[in-house]
Amino acid sequence: MRKRSFFFRRFLTTLPLFFLLPLLTFWLLHLVPGNYFDQLRLNPQISQATVEKYEQLYHLKEPVAIQYLYWLKQISRMNLGFSFAYKQPVLDVLASRLGNTVLLTGVSFFWAWLLAIIFGLLAARYPRSLLNRALEGIAYAGLSIPNFFLCMLLLYGASRWGGLPLGGMHAVDYEALPVWEKAADVLRHLLIPSFVLGFGIFAFLFRLMRSQAAEVLDKDFILYLRTWRIAESRILFIHVARNAINPLITLLGMQLPALVSGAALVEIFTGWPGLGQVMLQAVRTQDLFLVLGNMVMVSCLLIVGNFLADLLLLWVDPRIRAGSEVRA
Repeated sequence: MRKRSFFFRRFLTTLPLFFLLPLLTFWLLHLVPGNYFDQLRLNPQISQATVEKYEQLYHLKEPVAIQYLYWLKQISRMNLGFSFAYKQPVLDVLASRLGNTVLLTGVSFFWAWLLAIIFGLLAARYPRSLLNRALEGIAYAGLSIPNFFLCMLLLYGASRWGGLPLGGMHAVDYEALPVWEKAADVLRHLLIPSFVLGFGIFAFLFRLMRSQAAEVLDKDFILYLRTWRIAESRILFIHVARNAINPLITLLGMQLPALVSGAALVEIFTGWPGLGQVMLQAVRTQDLFLVLGNMVMVSCLLIVGNFLADLLLLWVDPRIRAGSEVRA
């Protein structure tokens, strides 16, 4: 019951984000002159009466606050609105592309975190090694090179080499391939976008993990564990890792929505059929409800990410478990 109370309070503190992010987006979109229906007025095949009917139907002539309240009433019924550009419900548009974006971000997130933790621990354990110096250079490059520039470099290199696909998610003959060849084909198409998306994350997390692990290695309890002749690998990958990983887990809540947002540019450059191209078109055409639907998704990811971070911190660190029970 105490843990339930702790998580309930944490949920209540993050819940306002679900409303504030769409509200800010709603207000910013209304600062831009015009709306989607202004483009329809230029079409001689669409009557002004039809345009006015749609504006009345979606309350677009009401004040911004009233429009937002109507939209909140709409999402309370699990209805994110109607996409004017795609001529279908926003939920259907997002669902049709969400799986592809989740695949790309999930693969990028997994390899970046896994390698950052492993190499961060090794670099902290062997600070004067060639491995540490090489990883420092890689991390510096990852923090310095913008994603779009790295993406263009890799696409150019792939075009010269000819061994990797330059865009998309599938080959032309994808449907005719066996199951294992389909998986291999998707993996080949994933290599460039997942590397671009995860490279900067790896660089940042590696530096953070290395500094935290180096600090833990100087603690007295590490010397105590060594006096008991515990294997160095066990000390490093269990005891040091569990004490050094807390800051990385805390960042998890912020990185999930940032990763999805950052994937948009990579998807556009590589032609990956995810939410990036959908959101670009939504902003360009001022497709109000589709942009708001994306912000709802980002808000949910922020809440879920913080919830997962709390769960992982409670599992990894017994001191936080004890503190949460005391506060509860």
